[in-house]
Amino acid sequence: MADIDEIDLPEPSLKNIIDQESLQWVFVGGKGGVGKTTTSCCLGVQLAKHRNKVLIVSTDPAHNLSDAFCQKIGREPTPINGFDNLCAMEIDANDDMEEMQRSMEEVTNEEDNGLSNLMSELTSSIPGIDEAMSFSELMKQVQNLDFDVVVFDTAPTGHTLRLLSFPTILEKALGKVMDLKDRFGGLIGQASAMFGAGGNPGQIQDQLIGRLEETRAVINKVNDAFQDPALTTFVCVCIPEFLSIYETERLVQELSKFGIDSHNIVVNQVLFPEKDAEELGDWFEDNKDGLPKEAQEICSKMMARKRMQDKYIGQCFDLYGDDFHVVLMPLLDYEVRGVEKLEVFSENLVDPVDLEE
Repeated sequence: MADIDEIDLPEPSLKNIIDQESLQWVFVGGKGGVGKTTTSCCLGVQLAKHRNKVLIVSTDPAHNLSDAFCQKIGREPTPINGFDNLCAMEIDANDDMEEMQRSMEEVTNEEDNGLSNLMSELTSSIPGIDEAMSFSELMKQVQNLDFDVVVFDTAPTGHTLRLLSFPTILEKALGKVMDLKDRFGGLIGQASAMFGAGGNPGQIQDQLIGRLEETRAVINKVNDAFQDPALTTFVCVCIPEFLSIYETERLVQELSKFGIDSHNIVVNQVLFPEKDAEELGDWFEDNKDGLPKEAQEICSKMMARKRMQDKYIGQCFDLYGDDFHVVLMPLLDYEVRGVEKLEVFSENLVDPVDLEE
């Protein structure tokens, strides 16, 4: 990509993430099928070289971490073969919510059951709050684990944006419940009695409000952490095609709305990132007469793909090159699976291709 002027542009690598020791949460997201899991794993591998304990968490219901590392990874932090400071886990926030409700039922006594029932009704009556509550449980679980940095391998864009908006959704929902408390006083306590709770309605109301406040405090803490660029950043992953670049632009805008830091873009599946289409086109024109017809067709299709990729990579640098670290990752002739291949491929994140060669 010799036509890209690199003067005063941010370095085209993710070294800035490796060097930022204060970072605790790194989200990796983008359109489906662009290489988010591979990028997450490679980033985790690089972080493990500089941090004491690194965790990669998959929040995508269609988990791929086990396939990427070629080993079984479960709901608990699983040590990655070949590392003593890198773990991974695959979790489903909705499953965690069901498990949380079951455990609450087990530990609550009969008097508390009505309160739990009312909590359950509340969480099911406000749109999106069930997922938001499960997300808060996920964050509590991750916060309780002793890791320096957590890399989130997220689901495709739409799901991820919902995930990141959960703290705001839950804060608004709980705010409405608290307003109801102020407006209707003892009604909440009486309502809980209808769900089977015994005891004084005022006392029951205080217990309910206490639980909601506790959840709200966790959510506020998560929200503050998400919006602190010293603690949280989001890495956008795409491929050099129209839909993926368009989705990345939407993602960057939405992240900005949520106040979440994002200044890194990884472009995967790039054909010969160190060369541009014009350079390869000149070579093809000079040599195509000496190639068999079938080889000419293959090279011609490859050149068409390369020209298309260069166009969208150019657009990506035009949009983000001044403010973002844009990393071009080469298309390989093999799958990046297993620790050894991930280690080799991850070097491209921190030791970028020289675009001026």
